[in-house]
Amino acid sequence: MAHTVIRTARPEDLDALVDLLRMLFGIEADFDFDAARQRQGLAMLLANEAAVLLVAEAAGQVIGMCSGQLTISTAEGGFSLLVEDVVVAQSWQGKGVGRELLTALEQWAEARKIGRLQLLADRNNGAALEFYRKLDWQPTELICLRRRI
Repeated sequence: MAHTVIRTARPEDLDALVDLLRMLFGIEADFDFDAARQRQGLAMLLANEAAVLLVAEAAGQVIGMCSGQLTISTAEGGFSLLVEDVVVAQSWQGKGVGRELLTALEQWAEARKIGRLQLLADRNNGAALEFYRKLDWQPTELICLRRRI
């Protein structure tokens, strides 16, 4: 198996990242895939100093990604990190790549004195929920609501 490297994403990674989002949005009922919109969002993450976009790379190929964005939490009295788009190419799932990505994201947050990470997961994606449970992510009593404007 090829050695995996976790690194900050670069603009030249955008095509591969859009493909990973195509796979992710294919299993999430709340989102529709639109390559142009997803590319725009990824480019915005790359340009935002209050965000981080990490990739997992093996044999010169991007095989996974995750992102995080700083939010201000009144409960924490400081920043928390909203984790988004944790996705690993299907052929690489179950090999520790997702764990490596989230560990690197935690290290990024710890270096900035961020005390809490949070994420949303599709309630019907049992494999993802089990993955997060194994990594000691705790469910909350909160639910996500949204309103488009």
